[in-house]
Amino acid sequence: MSLLQHARPETRLPAADLDRARQWYEEKLGLSPAEERDGGLMYRLATGAFCLFASRGASDGTFTQLALNVDDIDAVVAELKSRGVQFEQLNFPGFKTVNDIVNVDGNYPSKGGRERGAFFRDSENNMIAIGQSLP
Repeated sequence: MSLLQHARPETRLPAADLDRARQWYEEKLGLSPAEERDGGLMYRLATGAFCLFASRGASDGTFTQLALNVDDIDAVVAELKSRGVQFEQLNFPGFKTVNDIVNVDGNYPSKGGRERGAFFRDSENNMIAIGQSLP
């Protein structure tokens, strides 16, 4: 067994403009940083944390960089839409967005047999996913 099995993972998301990102996360997601340091913000959620850090590098936004598992994706999507979050509309074979949510049957990393997901970008072009596992 590796000692890393006891590690607490944290996601790091680049931000070209940390002030803009902070404002976006507060206004659109209703999140405030739990910690602030020069060049970075840490957000604590129920079972983990993620950080925004000032970076000259940028995400191309072509893949999920942060995934948030929720109990009621419909309620979360409705809340975020009311805050002005714009969801990605995806259309791939077996992966089509309907009403801002995609049904994913038997696809990793679903914990059950199915999963529902929604995808959006933050102010810095980082791709964020919301997922709900179904039995």
